[in-house]
Amino acid sequence: MAGILFIISAPSGSGKSTLVAQVRTLVEGLEFSISYTTRVPRGSESDGQEYYFTSRENFERMIAAGEFLEWAEVFGNYYGTARTALEHARASGKDLLLDIDVQGAKQVMRRMPRAVSIFILPPSPQVLEMRLRHRSEAEHMTSEEVIERRLQQARSELEQVGEYKYALVNDVLDQATAEMRAIMLYERGARDGVAAVAESCRTDTRSSRLAAVLASFHVD
Repeated sequence: MAGILFIISAPSGSGKSTLVAQVRTLVEGLEFSISYTTRVPRGSESDGQEYYFTSRENFERMIAAGEFLEWAEVFGNYYGTARTALEHARASGKDLLLDIDVQGAKQVMRRMPRAVSIFILPPSPQVLEMRLRHRSEAEHMTSEEVIERRLQQARSELEQVGEYKYALVNDVLDQATAEMRAIMLYERGARDGVAAVAESCRTDTRSSRLAAVLASFHVD
């Protein structure tokens, strides 16, 4: 079944990029949407791989022309998904995977209510802070102000988990990968070997594991 739109969101530092990369090696027929952004490349990032890096002026021109399926401004930079990404995936007979923040995800959910939304959570505030510090050090951009701002943003985003159809905790990478794979296959109509795993990740059932992680962030 081609044409499913999978929305993936997570707070910065949740290990989303690594998890998505793992899943893409295990699930066939997935096309990954490369977003546009006005932020500068980090580390080894290159244009057309992780993002399409563009100027603020050009991004605003694309907004005015209605070229985005969704867009948002996060920490002073624009991020957006071009409408052509979905059209290309459908023409290729593939499902589309959108890696977008909560603001963008809400826009897409309103416009495309049949989209399958998945939220990825870090296992605890302590682990999230550690990941953020490691990433900042690797990028030689350590800033207590930035780290604290991202932690506060994470708590705000976690309050939106209930808006998503599925949620999984990215603690052990292999387990999180298996859960995301199960969700995708389940949404494609598979049942054998994946139904129980996928159903355990539904937010409307709120597993004890999900509840514990939310509680650690002081989110009801």
